[in-house]
Amino acid sequence: MLIAKLLHVLSTVLWVGGMFFAHQCLRPAVLAQLDQPPLRLKLWNAVFGRFFPWVWVSVILLLVTGQWMVLQMGGMAGLPVHLHVMTGIGYVMAAIFAYIYFVPYGRLRRAVAAEDWPAGKAALDRIRGLVGTNLVLGVVNVCLVFLLPLLG
Repeated sequence: MLIAKLLHVLSTVLWVGGMFFAHQCLRPAVLAQLDQPPLRLKLWNAVFGRFFPWVWVSVILLLVTGQWMVLQMGGMAGLPVHLHVMTGIGYVMAAIFAYIYFVPYGRLRRAVAAEDWPAGKAALDRIRGLVGTNLVLGVVNVCLVFLLPLLG
């Protein structure tokens, strides 16, 4: 159980921390330093190409370790409500990431390859919005780990 918890927390830190860095630090710096859309889009395509494989590892580890811990605790029926809420948010986040990866990120890759900068910008804008949503959900979920058990 300790190894599962450790992998679960490390995966959360990598994913949520990576989203925070990209959304709140890298994005403003890129906008300030790179005034040409082709350069920005190529950079983001490269960044996502390196970050998203790590997110896939994190998502898979989160789902596997989370389900394993649930089974070790006797299944969902016996768990407190806060664990149901956290699990639900986790599955929503995983679904949002899968959508990001397969739809707008796929569009971004194709747009950059074709040098279709308006389509690339639209895809990047969609990714940014969804990453923002997932970032909020991730921070909320981390807070719930500590706050909901206090409520009973």
